[in-house]
Amino acid sequence: MMELQDGAELCFPQLFNMSCRKPTRRWSETVLLKLLLFFISLTTIAINLLVIISVSHFRQLHTPTNILILSLAVSDLLVGLVLMPGEIFRSTSCWIFGDTVCTLYWYVAGQTLTTSISTIVIISCDRYTAICYPLHYSKIITLRRAKYCVCFCWLCSFVFTIFYMRVELIQPGTGNSCFGECVLKYNYITVTVDIIVTFTFPVTAIIVLYMRVFVVAVSQARAMRSHITAVTVHHAVTLSKKSELKAARTLGILVIVYLSCLCPYYCYSFVDVNMKNHTVAIFFAFLFYFNSCLNPLIYALFYPWFRKAIKLIVTLQILQPGSRETNIL
Repeated sequence: MMELQDGAELCFPQLFNMSCRKPTRRWSETVLLKLLLFFISLTTIAINLLVIISVSHFRQLHTPTNILILSLAVSDLLVGLVLMPGEIFRSTSCWIFGDTVCTLYWYVAGQTLTTSISTIVIISCDRYTAICYPLHYSKIITLRRAKYCVCFCWLCSFVFTIFYMRVELIQPGTGNSCFGECVLKYNYITVTVDIIVTFTFPVTAIIVLYMRVFVVAVSQARAMRSHITAVTVHHAVTLSKKSELKAARTLGILVIVYLSCLCPYYCYSFVDVNMKNHTVAIFFAFLFYFNSCLNPLIYALFYPWFRKAIKLIVTLQILQPGSRETNIL
């Protein structure tokens, strides 16, 4: 009873009629796949921790935009800490942790990914206000309001995920067809609602906002090139505008990368609701998750303050008294 007729082993041989089959990859392929994916997971955890420590520690970085970046880094950290290892285990081994842990895993996945896309929308609104209404930005977007937006974002994601997974939360394991797997049961209604709430509406809002930001940013850049003045006040305004434009460009790249990782997964989930092609589903899921590793790398490439913060953290200078007041910008 240890093997089926086609040579595939069972996850739980004692439950012959109810057990799932073990993944059929070769041992060498499984080891290489696990090493690669765990390396990506550890990298995601490490660099997002650096973002969290940087924004949390240095007082100069306590700005509305960075509070939103902090929220995104927390959700990305959860992806590297929970979702990636869970997906690695699901795709290369039998699920041995039971239905309750499986349901908890899917809940964290829903909460994290919904919060992530919501935070991207709020970041887009922040950049839209900063570029299109620069004179009113400091009054409209305050540190307190940014914190409220982050809390509201996590709360809405919490409520939506509970509603989306209400059947699974009441009766864990309803999506599993056999012992040894951890899947979430889908149908076209839930997938359609999910695509509208967590994909269509947010992506439409992001694209519309950034198209507006791009048009205004180009016009402002042309204005700055054609009106060069030596007056100190005007020079300060020009530097401020350049800073805002750079932030908009950086976060625009972040959004483009995010959509590039997000769209294939949602398009495939709409075509194949139950993810019958396991290999393709795993690939698109990890492409989705891999975005959490790319976000901090974008900060490192375009934000000098992040590179400086990393140096201070790695050399343990943040442990010195008064390091919170360091000039990091």
